[in-house]
Amino acid sequence: MVVPGVIFLFVFMTVPALMGMFYSLTDYRGYGGWNFIGFKNYAQLFTDPSVIHSYIFTIGFALLASILTNVISLLLAVCLTQNIRFRSFLRGVFFLPAVLATIVIGYVFNFIFSQVVTSVGKGLHNDFLSKSILGNSQWAWVAIVIVAVWQACAVTTVIYMTGIESISTDIYEAAKVDGANTVQTFWKITLPLVTPFVMVNMILQLKTQLQVFDLIVALTNGGPGTATQSISFLIYRNGFQGGQFAYQSANAVVYFLLILAISLIQMGVFGSKEEK
Repeated sequence: MVVPGVIFLFVFMTVPALMGMFYSLTDYRGYGGWNFIGFKNYAQLFTDPSVIHSYIFTIGFALLASILTNVISLLLAVCLTQNIRFRSFLRGVFFLPAVLATIVIGYVFNFIFSQVVTSVGKGLHNDFLSKSILGNSQWAWVAIVIVAVWQACAVTTVIYMTGIESISTDIYEAAKVDGANTVQTFWKITLPLVTPFVMVNMILQLKTQLQVFDLIVALTNGGPGTATQSISFLIYRNGFQGGQFAYQSANAVVYFLLILAISLIQMGVFGSKEEK
């Protein structure tokens, strides 16, 4: 079973990646002939305003979405592990976004932001809410962050619940006997003991959010203008529709190296903290 798996992995993942790296050194446009041009595409990337903007947007979005997802998920996990009514039902409700396709979620929220929110805004005579936030170049990114966090909280909350439920109840009972209140129990017991889960969730979320694509397509299609154009969206649109196959292949290689570097840094930082 190992050999077929290795062959499958090599043919469908390694070979395309190597082909992309090769084409990044050419002027291939996705059709016709091509010439070998060395690292010219890579040099051009660092002076291209649209590429630089997409990197700034994607990194900023990923950091904000990852932090918000972890904060909200941890609070939800604390609530859902308490002895409250309808706990099983609420757990099912909060996990619902994880079983829905991202593109479907995007189109549903596109309708909500464009129709429902604007109708409410008109009813309240609020000029800001009366116009779709998706058409506002300054605020469209907020809609993407809201939907991304809403969807990501499902799985992240489950991971945090697993961590909290692994803590011995004897520790909480001892803290209660010593007079610790809810806030003190959270900061002194719960948070330190779920730190490994925080590290895992931060790594997973940052990697996932850096690859945001489906939500961009469903919510804004990169607009207004290029205001919400992520790196993966730029690579897809210009690479397959804009005749920049080789140029965007170089962008994809840089994009891969960026995600790899961030992941290694995170693992190094979090690993050293865990050892302490």
